[in-house]
Amino acid sequence: MWSYHPDLLARPVPRYTSYPTALEFAEDVGADDYAAALDRVAPATPVSLYVHIPYCEQICWYCGCNTGAAGRRQRLADYLTALRAEIPVVARRLGGRARVRRIAFGGGSPNAIAPVDFVRLLDRLTTIFDVGDADISIEIDPRGFTAEWALVLAAAKVTRVSMGVQTFSPQIQAAIGRIQPLAEIEAAVAALRLRGIEAINFDLMYGLPGQTLADLDATLDETIRLAPSRVALFGYAHLPAMIPRQRRIDARCLPGHEQRFRQAAHGHGRLTAAGYTAVGFDHFARPGDPLAIAAREGRVNRNFQGFTEDDAAVLIGFGASAISGFPDLIVQNEKRSGLYRDLVGEGQLAAVRGVRVDPAQQRRGRHIRDILCRGRSRFDDAEPADIRATFRDFERRGIVEWEGDELVVREAGLPYSRHVAAQFDAVRGPIASL
Repeated sequence: MWSYHPDLLARPVPRYTSYPTALEFAEDVGADDYAAALDRVAPATPVSLYVHIPYCEQICWYCGCNTGAAGRRQRLADYLTALRAEIPVVARRLGGRARVRRIAFGGGSPNAIAPVDFVRLLDRLTTIFDVGDADISIEIDPRGFTAEWALVLAAAKVTRVSMGVQTFSPQIQAAIGRIQPLAEIEAAVAALRLRGIEAINFDLMYGLPGQTLADLDATLDETIRLAPSRVALFGYAHLPAMIPRQRRIDARCLPGHEQRFRQAAHGHGRLTAAGYTAVGFDHFARPGDPLAIAAREGRVNRNFQGFTEDDAAVLIGFGASAISGFPDLIVQNEKRSGLYRDLVGEGQLAAVRGVRVDPAQQRRGRHIRDILCRGRSRFDDAEPADIRATFRDFERRGIVEWEGDELVVREAGLPYSRHVAAQFDAVRGPIASL
C-alpha cells in the first residue's frame, strides 16, 4: 500500500524529463553551443533522433504540448519544408560520425501530416544519416488514423506506435475536448496488428475533470482487454495561466489531491495485477517488452519522451521547440514555427536557448535519474557527509530507507519518487554541493 502524505503531494516538483529542467533554459546558450556539441560527437557515437510535428487536426483542451491546428495547409507545408531543410544542416556538422539507433516522431500529432509527407521525412533521415536497422516509433492521434496510415507505417518498418487515449469515458472526453469513441481506438489497434505492428503504447490520464475511480476503472478494463504492450498513466496538470486552452476546463470539477492519489494507486494496482511491469512511477510494460526487460536489468533511462530503454548519450531534435541533449549541454530550437522557418531558411541551426551541464550538474542528474528509473542511488566517499540527514524526514515517513551506501525508495514511497529526486536539484533541493 502507498502511504498518503498530503503535504508532500501539495509541493510542485518537476517531472525531470531532463536535468537541469527546461525551467533553467536560458538564451545565453544557443546555436554556437549546439554547433560545438555536434562537432565534439565522436565517430560511431550512438545517437537517437527526434522529429517534432507541432500540429494536430483538433486541439484538445487539456494538452500542454507546443502544438497548433493543422487546418492552414500552406503553413503546414512551409513547416515541413523547413524541417526537411534542417536535417542536412545538422548532418553536415556531424560529418557522418553518428550511428542512429532510434528515430521517434512526436508532436502534436505526426499523423496530422499526410502519409506521403511522413515517408519523405523518413527518407530524408535515412538517406542523410547512418540509420541501418534503427527502431522507428511514432505518436498518433487515433481520431485521424486511417488504413492508409497503417499500411505506410508497416511499409516504413515502424516498430512502435503510441496513441493518445486518455480516457474511454464519453462525458470526460467531452469535458477535456477530446471525443474519440472506443470503436476508433479498437479500429486503430486492429489495423496496426493486422499489418504486423504489435508494439503499441496507450497514454492514459487520471485527475481529469469529473473523473471518478469508477471512470478510471472502466478505462483500465478496456485497456487491459486491448492489451497494449505499454501503458503510461499520467496525472493531468491544470495550468491555465501558462496554457490558455486549459481555461475551457472547469477547474471546479477537478479531483482533489487525495482523489488523484487514490486514482494513481488504483491504476498502479490494476495494471500490475494484469501482468504489467511497473516502470518508474507512471509507466507499465508487458514482461517481454524491451522497457520491462530494461527495468529488470536496471537499464531504464529518462528523457523528454518519458521512461525509456534508450541509453544513447546524444539525442538530436528536429523541428520547432525540439530539444537536443548531450552529456554537457541541452539546447532547444526556436518554439515559434515562423521564426524557426526563418532560421532554417537562412541555413542556420535553430537552437536558441538551453543550459550547459557541468560535472557537478551531471552528478546531480545521475542521482535524479537513478532514483526515478531504478528507485535507488548509490553514494561514495566523495559525497557530502550529511547526505543522510537530508533524507531523515523521508525515512521517518517510510518513503526511503538505506541499504548500505544506497538510498532506496520503498514501495510505499513510490508516489514521492520525484520529491526524493528533487532533493538533488541545485535549484529546488537542500543539498548544497555534490
